[in-house]
Amino acid sequence: MIVYSGNINNFHQDVINGIIAERIEEGFRKNGINHNNPREHRAFANSLPQIDSIFDPAFGINRDLNIAIEFQIPLTSKRVDFIISGKDNNDNRNAIIIELKQWEDIELSNKQDIVITFIAGALREEIHPSYQAYSYAKTIENFNQFVQEGNIHVIPCAFLHNFIESNRSKIEDIRYVDIIHEAPIFLQADRKKLAEFIKKYVTKADDGEILYEIENGRIRPSLSLQDELEKMIKGNDSFELLDEQKIAYETILEILNESLKDNTKHTLVVQGGPGTGKSVIAIKILAKLIRKGFNVVYTSKNQAPREVYYKKLSNGDYKKSYIKNLFKGSGAFVNSTSNEFDCILADEAHRLNEKSGLYSNLGVNQIKEIINASKISVFFIDEDQRISSKDIGSIEEISKWANLLNSKIHLGNNLKLSSQFRCNGSDAYLAFLDNLLEIRETANTSLDNINYDIKVFDNPKLMMDELRDKNAVNNKTRVLAGYCYDWISKKDKTKFDIIIGDDFKAQWNFSNTTTWAIDEDSFEQVGCIHTCQGLEFDYVGVIIGKDLIFRNGKIQTDIKARASTDKSLSGFKNNPKHAKDCETIIKNTYRTLLSRGQKGCYIYCEDYALSKHIKEMLNR
Repeated sequence: MIVYSGNINNFHQDVINGIIAERIEEGFRKNGINHNNPREHRAFANSLPQIDSIFDPAFGINRDLNIAIEFQIPLTSKRVDFIISGKDNNDNRNAIIIELKQWEDIELSNKQDIVITFIAGALREEIHPSYQAYSYAKTIENFNQFVQEGNIHVIPCAFLHNFIESNRSKIEDIRYVDIIHEAPIFLQADRKKLAEFIKKYVTKADDGEILYEIENGRIRPSLSLQDELEKMIKGNDSFELLDEQKIAYETILEILNESLKDNTKHTLVVQGGPGTGKSVIAIKILAKLIRKGFNVVYTSKNQAPREVYYKKLSNGDYKKSYIKNLFKGSGAFVNSTSNEFDCILADEAHRLNEKSGLYSNLGVNQIKEIINASKISVFFIDEDQRISSKDIGSIEEISKWANLLNSKIHLGNNLKLSSQFRCNGSDAYLAFLDNLLEIRETANTSLDNINYDIKVFDNPKLMMDELRDKNAVNNKTRVLAGYCYDWISKKDKTKFDIIIGDDFKAQWNFSNTTTWAIDEDSFEQVGCIHTCQGLEFDYVGVIIGKDLIFRNGKIQTDIKARASTDKSLSGFKNNPKHAKDCETIIKNTYRTLLSRGQKGCYIYCEDYALSKHIKEMLNR
């Protein structure tokens, strides 16, 4: 999606007429985006005249070149400030990405590619503008087939048009030299240099063809963590950490290095919703520490992602015993000694339990045991993904045990993830889900014009048939359901668990596999919350059972509609004191299921009124 585009002459006219910021706001509205951000509006009004000054005829840039403003990178919620496209003197097709900043000064940071600057009334950690431009360019390259195949070259740079010359030594400090080499930086006094840089790569106009291909070109198969795992362990994966992901990653590494130097104990809490990159950061840290020789472990209550990771790595160069020691269940630290590990990375920390073992009779508290067993414990958490009565993972509980075990707790903006990298990068879609499920009221109640494939079906067989075609492409599509159907096929493979109407019947995922998410023959089986949480797919189909209904203008939950084999509400079902807890768990379950797809989500509701309600919300 491009919010504003045209040639340099068009752009110049909008700037000198003082309407460029409003034209961009108009572009947001045309794309169905309610852009209520006064700070960004001021940035458009302040920064864009500065970039327009580079196009002064004295600098000799071809004013027929095409430009784009606010290009949203596919499958992310990130937007590129400014793009200039065209051909060089050898007819190479190029697009220059320019990251614009209004900064006047920075302070240095010991974290790689991080600076400290004054934003929104306070000093804050921000990524170096050169890294931001570089990471955006690499992400576009990873997603766009034209760019990937070399038909278009993306060249990043940054323009800090207010940056004071006397502060140049800071922004160009030796610690940033590598990233500046990848994406040159231009300051207030460097306008002529920037113009020469632009002319090096774009001299001939192309009638907007390059921008069209960047915006509308075929999107390569989406990167998934499970597919990139082996590359990540070896340090050559294709994931580029963007913005707050990079800050969180570098914060963890800095605290780890401090801890090992002074032998202190630390606990970090990384907060983020579905698709914000928690697991990517966890595996990136794991890979980094493995290569440095640290004693590090990844742990998760969810067996499904661990088994998927295990299977993916088992096909490579690693011994099975080595892999098993890298990926452990959350109950593996019951008998661990104090500080036995340099670092434990606890993914999906909201799923941690109090007791461990098959019969929940071992240990004291999994959070306590993880903190006790490691010098550095890192908890990746989304409290809105608590989906069982046994889930105790919360920021409050982690903080309590960190204090009791004399581990310094870290909770800050530098460890918060907000940007969306699933659901085609649509923050609006997650906001829509929160509204739909009445978890919280948000500004987004509709999905007009967002590039995410969402459909509501009246027949689950038709939904399954359409998704089967998508799965044939790359085996990255699955059907999921709420736990409203007894698992009778576990004992009798001739029986079907989910029977709806006259023409739909299916079984829950087979009990003889723990890697349903990637098995070649598993599409016909339906997955539940326990087999998909922590994983992602290109497309998901979600069967919403009768535990979620729409009555009297409100979303309601029905505990009695849950399967008798469902243990997620154990101890809550018949206790009036836990009615709100049951409602929360049911809603969180569907929020998690509905946010597993990167490109699309198809929905079938057993409750006709709910189906009608969702359709009405989509059509508002």
